[in-house]
Amino acid sequence: MVKKNITLGEFIIKNQASFQYSSGELSRLLNGLRLAAKVVNHEVNKAGLVDIIGEAGDVNVQGEDQKKLDVLANEKFIQTLSKREIVCGIASEEEEDFISINSYDEKHQNKYIVLIDPLDGSSNIDVNVSVGTIFSIYRRVTPVGTPVTLEDFLQPGRDQVAAGYIIYGTSTMLVYTTGDGVQGFTLNPALGTFYLSHPNMEFPETGNIYSVNEGNYVHFPQGVKDYIKYCQKEEDDRPYTSRYIGSLVSDFHRNMIKGGIYMYPKSSVSTNGKLRLLYECNPMAFLAEQANGKASNGKDRILDLKPTELHERVPFFCGSRKMVEKAEEFMAAHNE
Repeated sequence: MVKKNITLGEFIIKNQASFQYSSGELSRLLNGLRLAAKVVNHEVNKAGLVDIIGEAGDVNVQGEDQKKLDVLANEKFIQTLSKREIVCGIASEEEEDFISINSYDEKHQNKYIVLIDPLDGSSNIDVNVSVGTIFSIYRRVTPVGTPVTLEDFLQPGRDQVAAGYIIYGTSTMLVYTTGDGVQGFTLNPALGTFYLSHPNMEFPETGNIYSVNEGNYVHFPQGVKDYIKYCQKEEDDRPYTSRYIGSLVSDFHRNMIKGGIYMYPKSSVSTNGKLRLLYECNPMAFLAEQANGKASNGKDRILDLKPTELHERVPFFCGSRKMVEKAEEFMAAHNE
């Protein structure tokens, strides 16, 4: 049985041997993410006191207005990870291209690349609703000591060696997996230390929460419309409860604890869906499968999809296994 009073640092060291590449490199990388998360958490918590909320005046590569905290979080994670002699490349949702770090120098035997959504749900910043950071870690596929290439980043999600998220809410939590279950750590702000609070997290097999932006209902495929009507029908253990925060991290976190399904389907407006395969869907799918859940694009397993570009978007259905499978049934009925 895992002790709950263990710190994140102690847990990483204690379980390092269970990781197939147990050289200490991944441990240092996770510690780097932990440090950056604490810095961003500090800024998020004081956002209402200083001039860092609101628009930054720029538009990111997705064509979306960048919030000031978006920019700050992006800078903090890139700076923190760049200084550690373990990361050879970073790709951020906020950057048009990937960043190569010391991989041109033969002295640097960096093996890992990180893909990151620095501040997920940033549209909620100005109204004091939970936001988060999502990260995904791979081993590079090109030779060590050479510059990273696009090939290093366009790996299918099943090749991830670690993934996780940090949720900045009423409490700050870091949740991650290295392929051996999902562990959740809560920050003690008085000590600045993450403690294991949610060991071996798992989705209930089914649930009674569905999370989708129903304001887009008229634009959804018929199979998705039919599944939503199924969720709303008064029969057996239904109707389900509709809960949608608009922050993937927050919706995913709640559904993993209580049981539910998160959906961001394609639509007549967003024909490929809206969520990014590399920065959002792959890491959350890895976490879901490690937590006894399921993630798909409505038809195919997310982790089997082969990315073709850094900012590729895909439909996303994720959560309690039976709920995702039922949603897939409705889409299959319309060959969607």
